Amino acid sequence: MRPRRTLPQPLLSAAAAQEGLVSKAQCDAAGLDKDAVALLVEHGRWRRVVRGVYDTDPQPVGRRRRDDFHGHVRRRSAWTGMLGVPDGIATGACALALLGLDGLVTEVTPEAARPGGMHAVVSGGLVLRRYRGFADEPYRGRRIASVVPALAQALPYLARGEVVAVLSGALRDERIDQSGLQEVRGLLRGRRGAARLWRLLDLAAVLDGSTAESFARLSFIDSGVPPDGQQVTFTLDGAFLARVDFVWRLPDGRYVVAEIDGRAFHGGESMLADDSHRQNRLVATGRVIVIRFPAARALDTEAPTVGAEMADRLSALGWRPTPGPLNVGIVAL
Repeated sequence: MRPRRTLPQPLLSAAAAQEGLVSKAQCDAAGLDKDAVALLVEHGRWRRVVRGVYDTDPQPVGRRRRDDFHGHVRRRSAWTGMLGVPDGIATGACALALLGLDGLVTEVTPEAARPGGMHAVVSGGLVLRRYRGFADEPYRGRRIASVVPALAQALPYLARGEVVAVLSGALRDERIDQSGLQEVRGLLRGRRGAARLWRLLDLAAVLDGSTAESFARLSFIDSGVPPDGQQVTFTLDGAFLARVDFVWRLPDGRYVVAEIDGRAFHGGESMLADDSHRQNRLVATGRVIVIRFPAARALDTEAPTVGAEMADRLSALGWRPTPGPLNVGIVAL
């Protein structure tokens, strides 16, 4: 017997809204019994993800070519958790992925909670959280943790750079403000590693333009070369010249600029071309030294880091830290 060629439209619509995934319950509701599902899997048209959850895209995840590939993979994990846990509510990093927050750079483990923290038996590959009393919101017919509790749930399980990047992205995109940041701090009280996380909350910065910039800034700080300015505007004879990612002011009046390049973070070929134009205009003044790092290099925490390289270059140029806070926002050349 061969599987049916045409699938029920309600099931196709559900899959389209759920990163290609459907649950056994949805199959049953659409009139697709277990034998029909088994045939689809046997013939390679579907893939079993975890017990009771199926991927309607036969292409292996790693081979899929789409502009939002990394986001797709994380959202798919979130849907795996919601569909694989009875009445599953997406929590932690899964909720952050569905909310569209930047900063996650590693794979997301499927996780979900049940209403009221109820227990459930779940299959391997899924994490059931026993969270109680957190704010949630609707998402495509399901429920997901709201941004503040989702952050508090996720941060203890994230690497240091991801913590800073996620918080900075939430501030930059106005998903939380400073009061929201304090709410997250309060929810972390008593959680694993709360003291470490509180220190990282203080490193969140609204001026980080991307995940890669958050990682780069953290690397600069770790290497003893905190930038003198971030998202700095340069002008020449009163006219706009360029806006750059990071700036250090040298004792001789020159400036060192660090730019974080990358299609995934700077918007494609047109922005890269514009970056080259900006660099040429800055260098032509004779007062600006431009150093560029690929986004992938900024995200790499293995030695030598971008911070270590920047520290060596700044030391050779005679840069010294300036006591007290600096906010070099506009530079007139």
